[in-house]
Amino acid sequence: MQNPPGLRAASLTATALLLSSLLASCGGSATPRDGDLSAQKLNWTDCPAPSESQGGGAAPSPLPNGDKWQCATMRAPLDWNNPKGDTIGIALIRAKATEPGRRIGSLIFNFGGPGGSGVTTLPAFGQDYGALRTRYDLVSFDPRGVGRSAGVRCESDAQLDQYFQQDAIPENAAERASFVNNTRQFNAACGRNSKAVLPHVRTTDAARDMDLMRQVLGDKKMHYFGISYGTELGGVYAHLFPTHVGRAVFDGVVDPTEDPEQGALGQAKGFQLALDNFAQDCTSKSTECPIGSTPQDVKDRIAKLLKDLDSKPIPGVFPRRLTQTAATNGIAQALYSKDFWPYLTEGLEQAYAGDGKVLMLLSDSLNGRSENGEYSNLTAANAAVNCSDEKPRYSPAYVQQKLPEFRAASPVFGDFLAWSMLSCTDWPVAGSADHPDVSAPGSAPILVVGNTGDPATPYGGAKKMVDALGNGVGVELTYKGQGHGAYDSKNKCVQATVNSYLLDGKVPPAGTVCS
Repeated sequence: MQNPPGLRAASLTATALLLSSLLASCGGSATPRDGDLSAQKLNWTDCPAPSESQGGGAAPSPLPNGDKWQCATMRAPLDWNNPKGDTIGIALIRAKATEPGRRIGSLIFNFGGPGGSGVTTLPAFGQDYGALRTRYDLVSFDPRGVGRSAGVRCESDAQLDQYFQQDAIPENAAERASFVNNTRQFNAACGRNSKAVLPHVRTTDAARDMDLMRQVLGDKKMHYFGISYGTELGGVYAHLFPTHVGRAVFDGVVDPTEDPEQGALGQAKGFQLALDNFAQDCTSKSTECPIGSTPQDVKDRIAKLLKDLDSKPIPGVFPRRLTQTAATNGIAQALYSKDFWPYLTEGLEQAYAGDGKVLMLLSDSLNGRSENGEYSNLTAANAAVNCSDEKPRYSPAYVQQKLPEFRAASPVFGDFLAWSMLSCTDWPVAGSADHPDVSAPGSAPILVVGNTGDPATPYGGAKKMVDALGNGVGVELTYKGQGHGAYDSKNKCVQATVNSYLLDGKVPPAGTVCS
């Protein structure tokens, strides 16, 4: 779905050089095809430190048993409509199964975004999947356009700092003109700097890469764990290759029936529900809530803060200031997980005292900005995939017409998400469809996990996914919890149910509920 600067379906982890230089540096430059790509042998080596486009930082730490994470590059066609033409490199990472005698195969992860680097995210969350590693090689990848896989480049780090300081909640003609111009400039930069790859980063392209990956890894079936946008990618894969699906789990489920406008409106409702739950939680504890006396008081104070920041930003992370847009973005980031709620309380408390650092850091995290000022290519890749997938293009006049509906859905996030519908206006590549096709007759059962308190992919999307997959394919599991997704909440019921399916093939009864 389309998103304003920063806010996206999932954020789980930079722009740098020209596309050709970036591809060459990672062994992923477009090169002539040589032979059958499904027969290629991967050269697995110890993983290097992540590149700037992947988010930077140190090389992944060894696994609990001392094994090292291994990385490789798979060659895939640049253009799947010309599969014998030039190729690009798809960056992979794996941790081999700890019980090779009981090994089922590879379990491929996509953590969402779109635009998130699986090569950096899997090691960060790897310990959460220790039980699954007993019988699977844990594998993830940078989808095409992301990180080291022909990463899309748009603007420089300095330009992105300016981009994220813009007013993404325009209230008058001058602000609207500035917002539209900034979006147009960003999109044009993507077209200039990533012209070769932009037409080839649709979700259908990534799904075809995954089936090639399945073959190269030596697996007869695709065993898959998709989170957030990864559920959409998994659904598209199941549609294209239904008989190749093995055991698959969709967690934090995208509604595949929604167009970008419906998706943005759904997120407005989802984030407002999460904010309501946060306010209720803070004020219901035995200790005094430092940011309000009642749930409504908490929300009223947040609304006043955001209104004040619109005209008078406060110091954030020097030299940048916390704007209304950055604060809204930071609040949204903290609602992705209940574990982040204490940071939101702290950030709001400090902001009321004139210090915007914590909220700014939360916003930076969502935008893919590291403390040294470097950006991953999360924002660029997110725009590239979304705008290539989604056909609708909206006008400022249409957004203004829709503002009352969005404000009714969320007094805090409504305007922000309504204006996000302009993200793909003037994008240099036409979108492919109103919404993805995930119908998968003939597929093996897919476990679809919905979280009743999910802000980014609201709970109703899970049922819509089950219905769209078709009879006998989707099996719904409900988690009555908070935050984005369910498995990483560490709820024992959710993890036991998912593990039982992936490890032993036990499909739970449809409608199973965990709380």
